[in-house]
Amino acid sequence: MWNDYALARALHVLAIVMWVGGVGFVTTVLIPAIRRRFPADQQYAMFEDVEHRFGAQARFWVLLALASAGWMLHSTDSWARLRDTGWLHLMIAAWLPFFLMLFVLEPFIVHRWLKQRAQRDPAGTMARVQWLHVALLGLSLAAVLAGVVGAHGGWRLA
Repeated sequence: MWNDYALARALHVLAIVMWVGGVGFVTTVLIPAIRRRFPADQQYAMFEDVEHRFGAQARFWVLLALASAGWMLHSTDSWARLRDTGWLHLMIAAWLPFFLMLFVLEPFIVHRWLKQRAQRDPAGTMARVQWLHVALLGLSLAAVLAGVVGAHGGWRLA
């Protein structure tokens, strides 16, 4: 017999590991390496080329995180818990910017804007890209920590 909740949680953890792990790699390894090894006028193009491959994967993992979270909430009828639990709000607050960036902002606005900005100010553009990734990684890691502690009852005040 399948335990739907356990399967949904396993898929959720897999999605988070792949998504946030990829963001961690891009933030702490890829961007610094590009900024060190390439001339400023080539950095954004190199970043865009490599991250484009990760972007397709990230879209899948972000959607799987949404689907598995919804599955867990539905299978346990935990909609009230969602409304009243701060660490779940943090998880949503970490997920939402990625969803918006991957599905709305990047394809329609940010891609074109950064490309134009990189032509005018390549070093400043890469610094901004790095800062954004650091901020999003920090938010994501805070959500992961809070989610693990919260899912295991660590936030109970009793």
